[in-house]
Amino acid sequence: MELELEIHVIHYLVISTIMMFCGIYGFFTRKNLLAILISVELMLNATNINFAVFNRYLFPGHLEGHFFSLFGIAIAAAETAVAIAIIINVYRHIKQVLTDDITDMKG
Repeated sequence: MELELEIHVIHYLVISTIMMFCGIYGFFTRKNLLAILISVELMLNATNINFAVFNRYLFPGHLEGHFFSLFGIAIAAAETAVAIAIIINVYRHIKQVLTDDITDMKG
């Protein structure tokens, strides 16, 4: 008798929810801009998991959820490139990447 392991929707949703809440927690508690960027990436990846999972279980023959996930990955890559450029620019001016120090750049 062969043991068949089946992963249900709830398992994917639990992982996605944990990733989302870790991202939200990191976004609101960190002061380092790179840590905030990583937290935003966690939240985006959690939504991509949801797109793929709901597509697989609700519409198994279609690929719309996977296309949305690929679009989300492309948006995340563009967002990361712009954010890293901004972080590098901030570091060049004030030699810190903390959110408290960015207000010093005003004026």
